[in-house]
Amino acid sequence: MFKLYRWQRIIALIITFAMTAATIAIATPLVYGQTPPKLPRTELRGVWLTNIDSEVLYSKKNVTTAIDRLAQLNFNTVYPTVWQGGYTLYPSAIAKGAMGIAMEPTPGLKGRDVLKEIVEEAHKKGLAVIPWFEFGFMAPADSELAKKHPDWLTKRRDGTTIWKEGKDDRVWLNPFHPQVQKFILDLIVEIVVKYNIDGIQFDDHFGLPAEFGYDNLTVAMYKKEVNGQSPSDDFRETFWGRWRADKINDFMGRIFRAVKFRKPKCIMSLSPNPLHFALPAHLQDWFTWERRGFIEEIIIQVYRNDLPRFVAELEREEVKLAKGHIPVGIGILTGLKNNSIPLKQIQDQVQEVRKRGLAGVSFFFYESLSSWAKETPEQRNSAFRQMFPTKIQRPSV
Repeated sequence: MFKLYRWQRIIALIITFAMTAATIAIATPLVYGQTPPKLPRTELRGVWLTNIDSEVLYSKKNVTTAIDRLAQLNFNTVYPTVWQGGYTLYPSAIAKGAMGIAMEPTPGLKGRDVLKEIVEEAHKKGLAVIPWFEFGFMAPADSELAKKHPDWLTKRRDGTTIWKEGKDDRVWLNPFHPQVQKFILDLIVEIVVKYNIDGIQFDDHFGLPAEFGYDNLTVAMYKKEVNGQSPSDDFRETFWGRWRADKINDFMGRIFRAVKFRKPKCIMSLSPNPLHFALPAHLQDWFTWERRGFIEEIIIQVYRNDLPRFVAELEREEVKLAKGHIPVGIGILTGLKNNSIPLKQIQDQVQEVRKRGLAGVSFFFYESLSSWAKETPEQRNSAFRQMFPTKIQRPSV
């Protein structure tokens, strides 16, 4: 009788457990193949600081306020622009020597070293600082740099040099010109040596629009290396495109070695466009950079409003391969002056990045975290607090 009673109790417990489990399953259904969400152990939480449509860099008070706010919202990385519009945004001996102007001549920067201020404030709050070499090889057509060094510019097949960026006239420094390479490399090394930075970042402008490269110097280089043949008149021609992309690859290797020689722990970061556009359109073969170890962090600009298109970019094979090698984050657009991005879109995109185990996100750009939005600044701040509920370390490189 005792044995029977014991087995009755066991059966009753099993039935109770099964009913409880069924109740839980009904209350919290799981999609097949889905794992319960959990916060990552590390996560990139970055934001770009720009000087366009933003006053954040133009007073020390603004810098301090911004860093305090980002620390309170549990961000861990800032990417401040340092090379924009043909000027450095810090006092530069290299820029002074090349064009006679040491820094962007905006009154708000006069007498200051904004990069030094950002480094000091951010490090006090536990944020990493990775200066953003924004313009790369691009320059305004009317810049002092373009005027003083017209021989540094590259051309299209028809001899034209102007490249439109919206309404603005731009030109492109020739990335194959030895003096251009020296100028760019010297600027990079100057920043790395002069400041206590955590890394340096390049973006989609660190390449060359494929229609350029027909200047005399580049054509002569090509002929010398390709048995006297001239480049194809079709800038899309495979070998001509590959030759130029490989030259940029080689220069990226030089930059990596120069930076690491001076500051081995300085992170080499890149924020490119998706590869299927970056390589054919701008000769930027970032997947090769990643495979060769020249880049230690990638934040792919995926500025898409349509969620399926956004997700499709995260699912590309080169993204998955890079993710297995180095931290790969995603750049998310939080708004522009004339383009408000809904809060839900930002939240959905962050969720999709986390679902795929990517390294994290960086938002473009600081001003639009709350400005120009349909929601109030406090509603936006509250949403970012929910996204980033606690402080967390950025991924190790």
